Amino acid sequence: MGKAAHATDSFCRTIGYEFSNKSLLIRALTHASAEKSIDTGTYERLEFLGDRVLGLVVSDFLMCKYPAEDEGQLSRRLSLLVDRSTLVSVSKKIQLQDYIIYGGGTKLNESIQADVMEAIFGAIYLDGGLENAKKVIETLLCTLADKVKTPPIDSKTALQEWAQSKKLQLPMYKEIGREGPDHKPIFIIEVSVDGCDTITAKGPSKRVAEQAAAKELLFSIISNRNG
Repeated sequence: MGKAAHATDSFCRTIGYEFSNKSLLIRALTHASAEKSIDTGTYERLEFLGDRVLGLVVSDFLMCKYPAEDEGQLSRRLSLLVDRSTLVSVSKKIQLQDYIIYGGGTKLNESIQADVMEAIFGAIYLDGGLENAKKVIETLLCTLADKVKTPPIDSKTALQEWAQSKKLQLPMYKEIGREGPDHKPIFIIEVSVDGCDTITAKGPSKRVAEQAAAKELLFSIISNRNG
């Protein structure tokens, strides 16, 4: 299990931000499986907020850092920096897994770590405002922008560019179902492009599921072309 509430001081030093309201941090670190989650609340709502704060801060950072790049290039950089794998990498760097509060029967996977990372950004925003959230996000995440020499192409962008190159309609994404509990749904997304197989994929968010579906469809297109 993760460390108890007394470890929050250590965590604050790690991220470089001291919470005025420690209960916000406790909530951001608490999974629904924790025994005291009913009293403290869980990270889900803070994750929802933190995702938006993260997107705003990183978008503003990229606009300033790369003034010559167009919207498409900036979008690719944004997708990389707010990607779940990036959040997981940052969470491991700060040893977030040692602070998450969860029940003994729960497996502390990477998806939970990424979600808690976003919840922490939401908690900082509520506790200290946008400027403090910006400082932490820029320190933990935006510094990674320098490692990207050229704007990366995510799967959705790559599929869109392929469709445009073939003069086809843009890919269509449709949510066709959900699985799992209401507080932690798994989204099922279908993607289609004229003349290609229809592909479905799952993910913990619509964004992740859409990227997974686009990736699978690109793989299918390449396989059929080489077959």
